Order: sequence, then structure tokens, then C-alpha cells
Amino acid sequence: MRVLVLYAHPVQDSFASALHQTIVRTLRAAGHEVDDCDLYAEGFNPVLSTEERRGYHDVPANRAPVDGYVERVLAAEALVLSHPVWNFGYPAILKGFFDRVFLPGVSFRLVNGKVRPSLWNIRKAAAVTTYGGSRWRARLMGDPPRRIFKRVLRVTIRPGAPMSYMALYAMDLTTPADRAAFLSRVEAAMQRF
Repeated sequence: MRVLVLYAHPVQDSFASALHQTIVRTLRAAGHEVDDCDLYAEGFNPVLSTEERRGYHDVPANRAPVDGYVERVLAAEALVLSHPVWNFGYPAILKGFFDRVFLPGVSFRLVNGKVRPSLWNIRKAAAVTTYGGSRWRARLMGDPPRRIFKRVLRVTIRPGAPMSYMALYAMDLTTPADRAAFLSRVEAAMQRF
């Protein structure tokens, strides 16, 4: 299966990087073709320009500024997000990826003024993330990253596609054993992916 891994963290020696490396290594060992999209390393620009916003509904011209990324999304059969949660949301670079790449004519179509999802090439999705706060605190805030993944992304990809969300909460309070256990959990999930 062709898996697009979207990774968003700027520090190469972080725990997020260890998670990312585990995801990519394990998926490849399981026989998947992995497109490893490290948004920071690739210098992805998350800012939607004035011209892009004005041309947002001009399909297919809206793809031109990000066509290479659009092609990668359309070639994928599965999607894995690997990122931390910052301020109860996605890192800006990942949010910008969704804003700039999940365009009309790419992730959805407008039919008689109604949105119709169109990323049916994505047959499976997973998210691997860490939170600075506890699960209780994330729930109190509505846990936007989980909700966006489980609700918004779910209706954009193939109907009924399996989705998993793996999170390590209270990251700043974890022990080396906690982090090792989470890495093992992620590795096992990617072996079964």
C-alpha cells in the first residue's frame, strides 16, 4: 500500500522525531511504499497567499502553487499523521498543509453548492501524536486535533475507512519507560497497518 506520512516537528532529536522514524521504518519493513513528507525538512510554506485564496475555487488552477503535494496526496492509498499537539491544535505547518493542499477539486468537490468528499483513494488513516497536557485537560478543551481527525478527515476519505488515533498525553511528565511503551505501541500498530 502507498502510505503518505505527514510529519510536522522542527527538532530532529525530539521524541516526535523518534516516533516519526519508528512509523516510517516499521511501515517499510511491513512492505508498504512510504512517501515520507517531513514538512519542516521540505520547507513547506503553510501560508495561504492572497492570490491562492482568491483562486481557491478555481479548479484546477488552485492546485498550481502546491501541485507536487496534491499529486502526493492523490497517489496515496493511506495517510499517517505524525505530529505534536500545540495549543490544543495542529502545528501551524500541518494546519497550513491542510489549508493549502486539501482544496476544492482535491479533497472535496462542490456539487450544486454542496460539499462532496473526494479523497476516496485514502483507504486507511492513522494519527500518532503527543500532548503536553493530560487526557482530561484535552477533553475539557474539546480535543480539537482528535475531533478534526476523527470527524473532518473521516468524511473526506473513503467511506468506512479504518482510522486509529494514538496519543501520549502529559508528555512533559512521562518517564523513559512511558515513552518506550508508547514507541512499542506505535510500532505494533504500524506492523498491522
